[in-house]
This record gives sequence, structure tokens and C-alpha cells, in this order.
Amino acid sequence: MSQLEFGIWDSFQAFEMAKAEAADIYDEHIQEVQLGEEIGYNYYFTIEHQNSHVGQITSPSVFLCAVARATTNMRLGVMIYQLPFHNPMRLAEEAAMLDHLSRGRLEFGTGLGVHEHEFIRWNLPFYERREMSGEALEIIKKAWTEEYVSYDGKYFKYEEALPVPKPFQKPYPPIWVGAHSATSLEYAAKNNYHISQNIDVDSVIAEKFDYYREKWRECEHDGPMPKTFLMRNVHVAETDEIARAEAEEPLMQGRRMTREGLSKTSVGFKGHEDSPSNREIDRVFAGMNSSYDFWIENGLALVGSPDTVIRQLKAQHEAIGYDIFCANHRFGPLPTAASHKSLELFGREVIPAFT
Repeated sequence: MSQLEFGIWDSFQAFEMAKAEAADIYDEHIQEVQLGEEIGYNYYFTIEHQNSHVGQITSPSVFLCAVARATTNMRLGVMIYQLPFHNPMRLAEEAAMLDHLSRGRLEFGTGLGVHEHEFIRWNLPFYERREMSGEALEIIKKAWTEEYVSYDGKYFKYEEALPVPKPFQKPYPPIWVGAHSATSLEYAAKNNYHISQNIDVDSVIAEKFDYYREKWRECEHDGPMPKTFLMRNVHVAETDEIARAEAEEPLMQGRRMTREGLSKTSVGFKGHEDSPSNREIDRVFAGMNSSYDFWIENGLALVGSPDTVIRQLKAQHEAIGYDIFCANHRFGPLPTAASHKSLELFGREVIPAFT
């Protein structure tokens, strides 16, 4: 099993952004990233959502440029960019610039998006998002490697586009796929991309990662196997009792609060199409909303003293075998002081147990 690496996951949910000026919140988070780099975190990831209370970093490349200039060694990424919401040529250029401004520290996460209401609000074809994303990523790779780019697709067309700059990393930054369905896992394996997960319960993720590795081996790629990534909510405090007292209500309230703002709009909340993987995701979401124990028993949150979280993490890592663990210390209405304490305890006391 490979050496475990650690990252910070940062989503900027709507109820946090409503508490103060965005400029002040951005500065506060950047200061936490600097602390994270100092105490041992290897990665920092944010996520793109448009038209959503789940994440409010609507221009992640811009934000990560600020993070890049405030850090030195930590690798930076978006997990994920919602590809159907972008002109892929423009995104390729933005990401390449970010790769230069970070001196080659960009991790390029890609995905489709799962909530139909986000697409409705921009008049985008939700049920064509997989095909759109496939075209987009093909174009992005061309923009990173070809001097002149012509493309005649269903959704995007270019004639001798001149994308600049080319990325700092050669031939381009690591590409990740947020993969939940068998189709996405097979696509990532075929194209030799890294994969990430953040929703399924531990036992299901173990099965999906094994399936991905099996499909990757069938492709007989040259070079090492790509990496796997898992994000979980994490809260570390002085004792197990304090950790639960601080984390339980924010965990239970967070998902409910993200939908409340959408109820004020005529579009409202619309989820995803019916499929086996989406039915399982809906089951997980229902469990998250109903029971704190569901979070803990299924590995969806790691909560406790440093020693307890070390034990939880070692057991989870042994069962699933991921390469990067990304801790989300900011969830629901958890007070900033408590999330900051958790980030610092995890960095100073948990990470060293694995290095």
C-alpha cells in the first residue's frame, strides 16, 4: 500500500458566505491553507458548484491563483470543475495559467455535476452532460499539447484556435475524475486518469476502487497505477466527548441547510436521473439526514480525539486502500474556531501517525 498523503477540502457553503464579506472569508481560508502547509497537509482542494448552496467558489481558478501565491509546496486543485459549465478552450487556458502561477502544483479534477437544478438555471442540457464533458476534456488536452486546435464536435467547434500558455507541468497537470458510476470508473481507467470519491459509504467505495483497478489493469497502460482520493468530514477535539458534542448537530444540519435556500426559488431542488448508483447515493443522503451514527458507522465522518481518529483512519485506509485522504473540517454551521482547532489537531497529531 502506498504512503498515505493528506489534503484539506474546502467547499465554502452558502451559510458560511452569508456571515461576512466574501473578501474577509477568502482571506480567513487562505490563512488556514498557509497553516495547513506548515503543519503537514500535502494538498488543498476546493470544489466548483454553480447555482448551488453547496459550494460558493464559482470561479475556482481565480481563487486558487490567490492560494498559489500564498503557498509554496502544497499541491492545489479543484475537485471537481463542472466541465459542462465551461468553454473548454477557455478553461484549458485558465488552468494552464494557474499551473504556471503555482509553479506546477495544479491537480486538475473533472466531473459532470449531479444536480439537475444547477443545469436548468443556466439552460444547459442535464441529460447530455456526460457527452458534453467527454468533448470538453478531449479539447482541453488538445489545448495543452497542440499549437493549433481544430475541433468539430456536437457541442464545441474550433478552427485553428491558438491556446496559450501550455501548462508548466509536462505534458499537463494530473487529471482526476470524480467517479461514482461504473461508466465513469471505466472511462477513467481507459484514459489512465486518477479517481476521487466523496459520497458513498466505505464498503461501496472499496468495491468501486477495486473495480477501477481491475479495469485499469485490463487496459495494460504503461507506468504506475493512477491514484485514488477520498474526502470525508473530520472533526478532531481534545476528547471523544467534546468532539461529538461539537460535531453532531453541524453534521446533521449541514445537508438540510443547503436545500433551504433553494426552496425560495421557483426552480427549487431537482436531483439526478434514476440509476443504481444514484439510488445508492440517495440512500446515503437519507441516512446522513436521519442519524449521526449512520455517519460514523459508514465512515462518512471521522470524529473524536486524535487517538480515536487515528484508529478510525487506519482501519478505513486498510479497508479501502486510497492514496490521498482529504479532510473537510468545515461542515454545516460548525463554528470557525472549532473547525480551525480540528484542522490544527489533525495536522499536528494525526498526520504524523502516518508519516
